[in-house]
Amino acid sequence: MAKSKTSGGYQRGVYGALLKLMHFIAAVQFSYGLYYDFVYVHFPPELKRAGGEFGGKLKFLTIWDAILQAVYFTVCLLNDFIGTNEVAPKRMPLIRKVKDYMLAAFAFPVALNVGVTFWTLMAIDRELVFPKALDAVFPGWLNHVMHTNIVIFMVLEICTSFRQYPSRKAGLTGLGIFMASYLAWLHVVRHFGGIWVYPVLDVLNLPQRIVFFAVSLIFCVGLYLLGEFFNNLIWTKELKQLRTAAGSGATSQPTPVDDKSTEHLKMNIV
Repeated sequence: MAKSKTSGGYQRGVYGALLKLMHFIAAVQFSYGLYYDFVYVHFPPELKRAGGEFGGKLKFLTIWDAILQAVYFTVCLLNDFIGTNEVAPKRMPLIRKVKDYMLAAFAFPVALNVGVTFWTLMAIDRELVFPKALDAVFPGWLNHVMHTNIVIFMVLEICTSFRQYPSRKAGLTGLGIFMASYLAWLHVVRHFGGIWVYPVLDVLNLPQRIVFFAVSLIFCVGLYLLGEFFNNLIWTKELKQLRTAAGSGATSQPTPVDDKSTEHLKMNIV
């Protein structure tokens, strides 16, 4: 649970240093995981499916998410140094706005979707998502970076770094565009490569696949709402402080004076 702090306390002292360290470790970890996967992980011919060359490793949502996490935590690190982690800064830097929106719309729901879906399917039948033969070429530590640490670091991030969620319409629109783009990409790979990216789709008929995709989208929306709920729960006091600051700013604005009323006042004085 996050500790209550003043508006500027999130970027000073030991707390601020630990926050920078966590963002640095996450950014380096996901970036190195992607580098290792693309450079050193090569599947032998007997493990490749015909048509699987199309799209390369970018076929997989896991890779999309790992890229997303690497970019997100890099943005977090930049925000630590050139932006602000204050609850209610006088002027919100653009990088902070990008950081807050990225977590809400993309980083949190996609990370939990990948992690929960992967380990659930692994528990049901791993051959449908990550065949045992891949253990020889895909190291266990990389598997956990891609499918476990994404969840761990997202939970750490939402608990330790304050953010203001965007409007629900704006957040869900961004998430919907992201997931719709990936679902469209799955069908592009199917059309030009002749395979479904995930073997589980091979065992489903058309109606079942439609249900599968619909449930996946609904699941993502649920994860978005879950992230919003936890953010509001964890940062209740800070969000109240933010609303208070916004309210004070509104009430401190000078009341506009009507020109006609001013002229009438002058006439009465004369």
